[in-house]
This record gives sequence, structure tokens and C-alpha cells, in this order.
Amino acid sequence: MDVYSFVFNPIDVNTYILADKSGECAIIDCGCYDSDEFSSLTAFIDEKRLRPVLLLNTHCHLDHIFGDGFMLSKYHIGALCHSDDVSNRKKAVNHALMFGLSMESPPEPAGYLTDGQKISFGETELIAIHVPGHAAGSLAFYSAKDKAVFTGDALFAGSIGRTDLPGGNYKTLITSITEKLFTLPSETIVYPGHGDRTTIGIEVRSNPYFIHN
Repeated sequence: MDVYSFVFNPIDVNTYILADKSGECAIIDCGCYDSDEFSSLTAFIDEKRLRPVLLLNTHCHLDHIFGDGFMLSKYHIGALCHSDDVSNRKKAVNHALMFGLSMESPPEPAGYLTDGQKISFGETELIAIHVPGHAAGSLAFYSAKDKAVFTGDALFAGSIGRTDLPGGNYKTLITSITEKLFTLPSETIVYPGHGDRTTIGIEVRSNPYFIHN
């Protein structure tokens, strides 16, 4: 599996394209804020001759779903997310105004994912892992074959997601990371929702939020 990353919108979210030799691809957290950003994404997809078949939301905070409407319009793909994050999706327009931004109401999801559910594209299989704490419906997407996990805003390089937003809970997030993510193989590459990638092993050894836990 090839992983391509882009940084979009004023909140600098990481948008990931996952592709394999089948030519199909999945997009995680399409954060394109405007048509120019979406055009750069589609140009890359066209250049690589990829066919988007999956749109996955790690959670539904505004910066991670800005591009869901573009994806539905262009590729006729609705997002898959966790049902516990419906509230964040519905409040996204108002949250955008709080940041001095604007957005249209995001489209209804194409469906909801549950903890442990398998989703696939081409020859690649991902497992949805429910990791609440940053948001009630936070998901990570794990590929055992490719030793990669896409953690959204649950786990970052040297940090964790904020827990002071509606649906956030510090103890819940610590438990989610400890029991759901830190149990993955240490060589697993972590692709977070913001910032640089890391590995599970590095975070287990050095993430300051867990050294004394």
C-alpha cells in the first residue's frame, strides 16, 4: 500500500490517500477547505490514475470533514464514520464560524463503522478501531499487512489529542490509546491527523503523557 499525504485548510489537517496496485484508493479525512485545494487533490489522483472508492472520517470535527461534500459531488462517495460523532458533524457549520471560517452543511454519511469492523479497497484491508476520548466517535484505521495506523486526533507524535471539546474525556483517551493503539506492533507507523508521522514503539517509549501512567 502506498500512502500519500497532504496538508489542507487553515487548521492544517493531514489528508491521506491510500492506494494499492489495483488502482483503487481510499481517502482518510478529506480536509479540502475550498475548490482550489480540492482541485490539487483531484489532479494528484488523476496523475496517479487512481480510482477513489472509500472516504473515511477518523472523526467529524470540522477540519477533518471540510472536503466531504466535494468528494460526494465529484466521486459520488459518501463518508464512513462512527455513529457517536453525529453531533460533531451536525455542529460543524457553527464550529466553523467560531474559527472565523465558513462551510456548507456536510452531507449525511454513507454509513457508520463499529469497533473492529473491516473495510477494504482493492487488495487492502483496514480495521476500524474505536478510540474515543478526543471525540466520542474517534476512529483509527489499521492495516496489519502494511504495519500502519491512521490515528486522527487521538495520538500524535509526542502528544495526544485535546480533550476539552464536547465529547472529549482525558481518562477515556488515555485508556483508548493504551488499550487499543499501544497494543499494536511497535514497528507500526502512526499517521496522525496533524503533524509528523511516528511509530507505536516511539510513542510507547517516549510520549510524555504515558511515561508516568
